[in-house]
Amino acid sequence: MSPKPHRILLDRVSGYADEAGAYLRRRRQTRRPFARVYAAGGRSVAYEPGTEAARALFLAASRLIDAADR
Repeated sequence: MSPKPHRILLDRVSGYADEAGAYLRRRRQTRRPFARVYAAGGRSVAYEPGTEAARALFLAASRLIDAADR
């Protein structure tokens, strides 16, 4: 006996919803704040949020954004 047509549609939609939920969970885990600074030669340094240098960079960036809003 074959499944009812509406059951196939519900299974497909719930599968898509499961995949979308998994995608959002993975994205949330990988999106952590960090500060990246580029030097003139193309070299870059990434600062983790817990460091003092990162805090200073985040504060400076916040002040620049606030100044741009005025």
